[in-house]
Amino acid sequence: MINIDCRGQQCPQPVIKTRQAILSEPGKAIEILIDDATVQENIARLAATLGYDISSSEAEGAIKLALTPNESQGGHSQADRHNGSTVVYINSDQMGTGDPELGQLLLKNFIFTLLDGNNLPEAIYLVNNGVKLSVAGSDVLEPLRELANQGVDIASCGLCLEFFGLKNSLAIGRISNMLELVNAMAEADLIVRP
Repeated sequence: MINIDCRGQQCPQPVIKTRQAILSEPGKAIEILIDDATVQENIARLAATLGYDISSSEAEGAIKLALTPNESQGGHSQADRHNGSTVVYINSDQMGTGDPELGQLLLKNFIFTLLDGNNLPEAIYLVNNGVKLSVAGSDVLEPLRELANQGVDIASCGLCLEFFGLKNSLAIGRISNMLELVNAMAEADLIVRP
């Protein structure tokens, strides 16, 4: 039995820790302590996707989730996952519209979470305000470097870098162009746009 204490942690950390536990010891039962109903729903979806049954109870003033492998499914294998080429297209320094501070936090969480996803993308293309993620001072240089170290191509639009006066501040990846972006998106099996 694997025990995880995620009390006081915000998403996506409890989901990431749960996924890491499932993948590190497949078929092993897991108990997780959480204190947020939204986290419970997110872990329940993850568990179902990976072939685990889930039950909940109250424990120590928290929610205790018990994950057990579903014998009929036996969990999903790597072959069950998307195996085509994936391109991530980021055209802003924030995710969604509305509050800019929340949007930047969401995009930061998205990029950190890419490291723990089922499949790494082949490339991340940054355009418009998205190029600000790849320059000196960006809050996401660490996860972008880790993605690059794992073989993900990080490509920033050269015209965009020039427009913002950031061409000399590029800190991760390489400079790309519109023709390359158009071809990469046309050839991709899956395009992810956060």
